[in-house]
Amino acid sequence: MNYQHRELASGRWKELSLAEQMANIGSEVSRALGWRKKGNSEYCIKAVSRALELLDLSLNCAESFSRLKELARLREAVVDYFYGENQFSSSEILWRKYFDHFSYAARK
Repeated sequence: MNYQHRELASGRWKELSLAEQMANIGSEVSRALGWRKKGNSEYCIKAVSRALELLDLSLNCAESFSRLKELARLREAVVDYFYGENQFSSSEILWRKYFDHFSYAARK
């Protein structure tokens, strides 16, 4: 597979805490939201693709069923929001609030 985050995919991702992983995923989602707001769909899709790549890395190293379940549901919701019909009624504010908590925890 051709990874955008080659260094992380080579094993460094597993060394990060869940909060750090989620903060990195949130950073890409935030970029996607910003590009969407600016009307640049090409850059938005690229950022979403990077976020999904990081989510997949997290799914591959999930140690418990509850973590796997949460990450899988998150992936489903991100795909629904950016590519689907937004059946979960997600919003930009929801995504920012969700990931802000992880960013804060990762900095602590």
